[in-house]
Amino acid sequence: MKRHIGLGVGVLCLLVALIPVLVGLVWLPYDPNLPGPQRFAPPSLHHLMGTDWFGRDTLARIMIGGRASFAVALFAVSLGGLVGTLLGGFAGYVGGIAEEAAMRLADALLAFPAVLAALLLGAVWGPGLAGVATALALFNVPFFARIARAGFVSLKTREFVAAARAAGAGTWRIVLRHILLNLASPLLVQITVGLGAALLAEASLSYLRLGVQPPLPAWGRMLREAQDSFVLSPWPAVFPGVVLALAVLGLNLIGDAIRDLLDPAFRRITRLRPW
Repeated sequence: MKRHIGLGVGVLCLLVALIPVLVGLVWLPYDPNLPGPQRFAPPSLHHLMGTDWFGRDTLARIMIGGRASFAVALFAVSLGGLVGTLLGGFAGYVGGIAEEAAMRLADALLAFPAVLAALLLGAVWGPGLAGVATALALFNVPFFARIARAGFVSLKTREFVAAARAAGAGTWRIVLRHILLNLASPLLVQITVGLGAALLAEASLSYLRLGVQPPLPAWGRMLREAQDSFVLSPWPAVFPGVVLALAVLGLNLIGDAIRDLLDPAFRRITRLRPW
């Protein structure tokens, strides 16, 4: 029962953050970059989330700013997950020197935090989404590589893999159908957790002015712009912060619920503890 409650709360939180972004693809209440006469206006029927120090509509800026945040998170987790799974799967299936070299490469990538990698790439390419997305993708590679490597090492010696090999199944069929299929649960959990971490990292980098560049809005940069006027009007900081927190919380709750629902070990623990 608790698992279903966590999943429901997670989906609800994610929808609250995601729906304005999706609606913003087809409709915006105001031009997000158009200054208005009402500076620091509180929430009202005309401006549901108030306005910032230029009189720009906060809701419209949140709707536009979420596009880049979710796009960067999806790209980073997709690319990092693909490269990490291939790297870890190769290491775990082949073993030996290849496994050691692949995992040391993953450890080397893990030694560079996303912020540091974004700073280095920003120095080469200049600030913008390309450097941020690439840095976050590299940051995700070691996590997927470790999961894939551990899964391949554990599963390649199992009886059903040996039976498939004895039946004449080729390497690709064994890997795709018998190993990766059984890794779907931990990889899916890492995808949801990675999306939440990527959203938070993108906002942090935008706060440092390394992400989306003006005039396009970004949730992290909105927080940066609103901090100096927080005492005069907290709304330009409160609403982007709440939306970002709901998105990250929702993804983490969904990941935890998926892990509990699909992991046999957690199912056994839950049965032993009726509360």
